[in-house]
Amino acid sequence: MKNPIKTIGWILIALLGASVVGGIAIYRGESINALWFIVAAMCIHAIAYRFYSAWIASEVLTVDYTRATPAERLENGRDFIPTNRWIVFGHHFAAIAGPGPLVGPTLAAQFGYLPGTLWILFGGVLGGCVQDMVTLFLSTRRDARSLGQMARDELGPLGGSAALIGTFSIMIILIAVLGLVVVNAMKHSPWATATVAATIPIAMLVGVYMRQIRPGEVLEASVIGVGLLLLAVVGGGWIDADAVWRAAFDHDGLTLAWCIMAYGFAAAILPVWLLLAPRDYLSTFVKLGTISLLAIAIIVLRPEIKMPAITQFIDGTGPIFGGKLFPFVFITIACGAISGFHALIASGTTPKFLTNEADIRMIGYGGMLLESFVALMAMIAATVLDPGVYFAINSPAGVVGKEAIDAVAKISAWGFPVTVETMNMLAKEMGEASLFARTGGAPSLAVGMASIFGSAFGNSLLALWYHFAIMFEAIFILTTLDAGTRVGRFMLQDMLGNIWPKLGETSWGPSVALTSALVVGGWGYFLYIGVIDPNGGVNILWPLFGIANQMLAAIALSVATGILVKSGKLKYAGVTGFPLLWLVIVTTTAAWQKIFSADIKLGFLAAAEDLSQKLQLGVLAPEKISAAPQLIFNLKLDAAITIFLVLLLWLIVFDMLRVCQRYLSGKPVLPLTEVPRIPSQFVEQWVRD
Repeated sequence: MKNPIKTIGWILIALLGASVVGGIAIYRGESINALWFIVAAMCIHAIAYRFYSAWIASEVLTVDYTRATPAERLENGRDFIPTNRWIVFGHHFAAIAGPGPLVGPTLAAQFGYLPGTLWILFGGVLGGCVQDMVTLFLSTRRDARSLGQMARDELGPLGGSAALIGTFSIMIILIAVLGLVVVNAMKHSPWATATVAATIPIAMLVGVYMRQIRPGEVLEASVIGVGLLLLAVVGGGWIDADAVWRAAFDHDGLTLAWCIMAYGFAAAILPVWLLLAPRDYLSTFVKLGTISLLAIAIIVLRPEIKMPAITQFIDGTGPIFGGKLFPFVFITIACGAISGFHALIASGTTPKFLTNEADIRMIGYGGMLLESFVALMAMIAATVLDPGVYFAINSPAGVVGKEAIDAVAKISAWGFPVTVETMNMLAKEMGEASLFARTGGAPSLAVGMASIFGSAFGNSLLALWYHFAIMFEAIFILTTLDAGTRVGRFMLQDMLGNIWPKLGETSWGPSVALTSALVVGGWGYFLYIGVIDPNGGVNILWPLFGIANQMLAAIALSVATGILVKSGKLKYAGVTGFPLLWLVIVTTTAAWQKIFSADIKLGFLAAAEDLSQKLQLGVLAPEKISAAPQLIFNLKLDAAITIFLVLLLWLIVFDMLRVCQRYLSGKPVLPLTEVPRIPSQFVEQWVRD
């Protein structure tokens, strides 16, 4: 025992974590203190990072800090750029931390606080962090190849082509949902819209400052950027108070959707240093600062969790989305525990910035741990609200009724009392016209955060805190949207490059413009679907988002498991193999239910048939008639996409198993595509100096 004091300390942390988690799981009193959640997360995350991630880095992956990375070997000033580790961490965290860790836990709170909390705590350290770290390592060793291209190179043309098509298709769906959440948060909210819009020129200013005006002065640029972001929140309030400016930023969902599409296209084609990297870097300050402030407020206030541990909606009758506790809590909370989208970032943009392999553990595993902590904060913020208020904000009008009096009557009948007066007063305090049926999770999360901040730092500023939280959520999501669009462009270029090599050149202007437009057009269509949906789009797109996202994680873990086996590391294959097995079970079950369930709240085909019959009988409300044919088509399209993705997933898994069986039996397989080791000049210079 080299250091008995450290050993005793870690044992005490383990015991504390175990006792707190046990208390959360077993306690069934009237309420439980939110501080328990914070302590549980800190203990579990500390142990996982200190021991499990270190073991994976040294034993399973054998990270080599003296080896040159693609950013060093392939530097081109546009996509491959060796970058400071903290800026890379900021970019990576900002890119992966989209709506999942914020919206997923908020929506899953309809089951109660316990199921989602346990999945966030353990799914993250055993699944999500492992996937992110391993994928980042494998891509770094393969010239920053995309996930789909790595699958093609390592598994072969059949499984690889399926992975390329599957990952690209899933990416389109994921980005569409990101845009939908932002639209629902900013719709007819001039304060939120003005604040979020201001973050774009601020990021570009910081990018120019760090590259052209004061190169290398990261601290100066950071202070300027963060200061301007905070000013943007206050300025949004000034705009909201001015009748002329308010009208200029008061837009409906469809107008905002077009604006977001235009932004996504610009982010995909502009040099990474001008918008993507500085925006991600700045947003990380806001994200980390806000989450830290929220954690401090929770520690100081120790608010009581008001949502029950488990609600009656675990039977699948929930108003926010259909489906029983299993498998849908694991589908709804994606990014907070494990997210396939992260594998696209870890194999799309981050490896192109990475200066040293030694940073893979911090960026891959550590970045996901931080996102898991964000998800837990979102769960707390959602569950400290009165359950009646929570359901009034998140339940769509199509479920509880368009009129406020009907909504509160139905929600109160569920056993969660709420009044119209309470909701009107809350909306006034938050600076909004109404908070009824603000589906998507973002508004209720902002209300929860504002309530906590207001209790800790002053209720007189509730409206400011609310719109600060909306800005916080929106930049969380938009940084994922812009990085996702760029990664989608890389993926499409990889695929088209197999047909015409010139299109595979990531720096060739015509290819950049063409593939960016195709990617934006793809996710833009699904965003349009969500915007025109009378129920807010969440009920249609979020389950599809969750299933697709977890399927993508399964694809990433399939590729990782296959490479580990081919690398002669069969004894370590369970590190990725066990999370893969769980995801295959969960996603297949969820997909089967979404396709074939007779419950119109759950099954795509059942919902399409019900809507079609109502249209033929003429019993639909007038405002729903014009959108009904499009919604029927979209539901059937969702079912077809789900079937397609399930078939692709199983094809990839079986192809991976085929490759592993051939390797283990001594039969020929495709060689490993890891590039030869080249010593890093950065490390050699550091040693000489």
